[in-house]
Amino acid sequence: MSLSYWEYKTWLSTVDFTIVGSGIVGLSCALRLREKFPNARILVLERGILPNGASTKNAGFACFGSLSEILEDLNSHDPEEVLQLIEKRYTGLQLLRKHLGDQKIDYLQYGGYELFTRDDRRLYEECLSKIEKINRLLKPVFKNSVFSTCDNKFNFNNLQSQYIFNQFEGQIDTGKMMNALLEKVQNAGIKILNNCMVQEFDADTATVKIKTDNFTFSTNNMLIATNGFASQLGIQGVKPARAQVLITQPIDNLQIKGTFHLDKGYYYFRNIDNRILLGGGRNLDFKTEETTELGQTELVQHKLEEILQNIILPNTDVKIEHRWSGIMGVGTQKKSIVKQISPRVFCGVRQGGMGVAIGALVGKELADLL
Repeated sequence: MSLSYWEYKTWLSTVDFTIVGSGIVGLSCALRLREKFPNARILVLERGILPNGASTKNAGFACFGSLSEILEDLNSHDPEEVLQLIEKRYTGLQLLRKHLGDQKIDYLQYGGYELFTRDDRRLYEECLSKIEKINRLLKPVFKNSVFSTCDNKFNFNNLQSQYIFNQFEGQIDTGKMMNALLEKVQNAGIKILNNCMVQEFDADTATVKIKTDNFTFSTNNMLIATNGFASQLGIQGVKPARAQVLITQPIDNLQIKGTFHLDKGYYYFRNIDNRILLGGGRNLDFKTEETTELGQTELVQHKLEEILQNIILPNTDVKIEHRWSGIMGVGTQKKSIVKQISPRVFCGVRQGGMGVAIGALVGKELADLL
């Protein structure tokens, strides 16, 4: 693309900070930079028309991990590390709510529920036996018991007799949340260029030269917040993980309220606008879902429909209205990567499927590296 003098002068000259990615992390980073450097020229580059990873495509869970997920994390992390992970997620959620306000993001604390199928008897019994242990572990963060049990009050089918309930879990409207973040960034005088994919960059001690699919320019500092796409810019330790989602048409007299986890969090669903939103299934074929390609597969979609019909709404004639997918960033460790990777290049990536919870905090930590 041949840019005019005016275009370069107005958008691409004397840029102090360029952030790659306009998701929760990137926009939170931009806002924190504006606090720290009120007069700086800040530019955000976004590969999509809208944030193109998971920030506008997630299920809107304001959560920090189900009981079975926490138990699984304890198999690969020591208890102090797990506590720190959960504390960061909880702190990140509070930061997001503080920045935007509960009303603007439709934050509702209906609580979260973990469900267990009849085939999950062993996992179900293990989780029941560990409730008090995990509550003690989390007490320093929440000052109260997090998990308890409750009966099958939503009349789901083919499940164990009790749920595990998390009183601190909530839900948000993902679209409203991202719209509020974008408005706040634009009101702060921060420029966002969409449909602009960074292809490569070259950094030295004085500047960073960034080549996009439209133009090349220089910036004083570059901050990478592309999460699931981080490996495309040479950042190690992050793999893409596609999450497939579907949503039903409106359902008359829908009584289900809350966020729900199934099969160690690999499946999840919630109510929204008298509909059921249901996602997950990458555990059916990890290799295929380790992709940056947005799309759906028959294997995963069939399983989601099966869960919808046989567990969630067994006696309801329900139709699917829409399907989509998002790209998360995962790795062998749950901790996000927030670090300086060269004199003027920094990154905040690998949210591990917890971007809603931890994204605002990671964005702040990324900006605070400067």
